[in-house]
Amino acid sequence: MTFPKIAAVVVAAGRGIRVGGDTPKQYRRVGGQAVLTRTLAALAAHPGITRIQVVIAADAAAFYDECLGDLPPGMRAKLARPVAGGATRQASVRAGIAALAGGDAPELVLVHDAARPFVDEALIDRAIAAAGTHGAAVPGVPVSDTIKVVEPDGRVRETPKREDLRAVQTPQAFRFALLAEAHARAAAEGHDGFTDDGALAEWAGLPVAVFPGDLRNRKITQAADLVEADRAFSPTSESDPAMTLLTRLGTGFDVHAFTEGDHVWLGGVRIPADRGVLAHSDGDVVLHALTDAILGALADGDIGVHFPPSDPRWRGASSDQFLADAVRRVSERGGVIDHLDITVLAEAPRIGAHREAIRTRIAEIAGVPLSAVSIKATTTEKLGFVGRAEGLAAQAAATIRLPEARA
Repeated sequence: MTFPKIAAVVVAAGRGIRVGGDTPKQYRRVGGQAVLTRTLAALAAHPGITRIQVVIAADAAAFYDECLGDLPPGMRAKLARPVAGGATRQASVRAGIAALAGGDAPELVLVHDAARPFVDEALIDRAIAAAGTHGAAVPGVPVSDTIKVVEPDGRVRETPKREDLRAVQTPQAFRFALLAEAHARAAAEGHDGFTDDGALAEWAGLPVAVFPGDLRNRKITQAADLVEADRAFSPTSESDPAMTLLTRLGTGFDVHAFTEGDHVWLGGVRIPADRGVLAHSDGDVVLHALTDAILGALADGDIGVHFPPSDPRWRGASSDQFLADAVRRVSERGGVIDHLDITVLAEAPRIGAHREAIRTRIAEIAGVPLSAVSIKATTTEKLGFVGRAEGLAAQAAATIRLPEARA
């Protein structure tokens, strides 16, 4: 499905006071350019986006004009005149939507935070595709920490399953007419406190899909985030080894014996089988091997160090949280995951019919493009425990890049 008119609303009307200083965070410089400049450049570079509507604070015109000076003329041509935002994020998005309405209104619209300058083409591609398919879609990444729902008096009311949770990012993508109608209805009914457009769409009764986000697409919120962004965007030089990214390769291997059961977990996907596996957690050899591969590239122990089988917390645990934790460790060290490669060794079950589902799930957990995930399968020609169908195994390799000073 082709959508010739795709626009983006960039929400840049906030004050960004948590980073400190008198200049709002979206106008602070990272690697020599304002955060907003880098965000606009990333969106304007995408060939599918033809119009960008920026929403700024009423008194921020001078800041905004300075940002434009660092954008090439071809990118500036995609920018509509900025409009003033409102007292809340919802009001600011509504102002951007109103500015795009009319005879030349887009068919799809992406709503993006100005303070997320790490958005890339692959994530934008996924947002556009998801909006075209579902009408309303938001990017999400798995949650590695345990989340508690807390009562006003501080008591825990609920501990949701981590595998059911996603941390939501932007760009959030919608069919323009659907989002415009939802904003108009919310305003008419006096609702002005939605903090993201996915929540507004849910309130309006729209089914909202979640597509794989990107852990690198982090939002600048605190002063430390500005420091990290400045390092990430600064030119690499031999005089600053912290800016040099070194490639690291790690490998992992895992094996589990078969036992009674009716399914196995492979790469976060439940696959019907005539037997299960004997394991402390869910026995997902693919995710276990991948976790060890990433930890190996980090030189940060192995899965047993961080999630010991002697700890009852991990009995029957879903293995996606193990991989998500390893991915988080890469991000915390300023690293990037380039590629994940897995080989499953098994006589059964066959994974061919599940290959793309497994790749998609791994990409979602790791926050990487689908093209960065490879999975293959082989038998052992009836040799060894795999050949005798006593169990199955997986081996994995992870290629990452880490700043030299932290490598």
